[in-house]
Amino acid sequence: MEMDWIWGLIGGLLIGTGGAVYLLANGRIMGASGIIGSLVDGTARDTKWEKLAFLAGVLLLPVLIYPVFGPVDTHVTGNWVVLIAAGLLVGVGTRIANGCTSGHGVCGMSRLSLRGFAATVFYIMAGGVGVIVFRHLLGVI
Repeated sequence: MEMDWIWGLIGGLLIGTGGAVYLLANGRIMGASGIIGSLVDGTARDTKWEKLAFLAGVLLLPVLIYPVFGPVDTHVTGNWVVLIAAGLLVGVGTRIANGCTSGHGVCGMSRLSLRGFAATVFYIMAGGVGVIVFRHLLGVI
């Protein structure tokens, strides 16, 4: 099996486990965009520290496992314009969908949420259209 598949499997297991732990510990859905958004707009008041701890874990885990596994080729482009545009498109998309892949795709679908299934179908289709446009038509990724 190719290492890309193994890394994807490990990443998926970590996201699923994180979502389950967050739900069991806090009684709330782990949606990364919602967590970040509530910290930015100031609505996190009572849950600020748990959300900061979650983000610290997301940011620190790669630093902690790097000495064990070494560098992983993510196939991310070196084109900064494309990276910034992609980040902005993801940010706008998560606001339009009222959530992100972790909230709708992982947590929503696992709870059999119709809204989670619908959002997941649309962001997967948008990702496919994005690949067609940006890779095959424009050739920028």
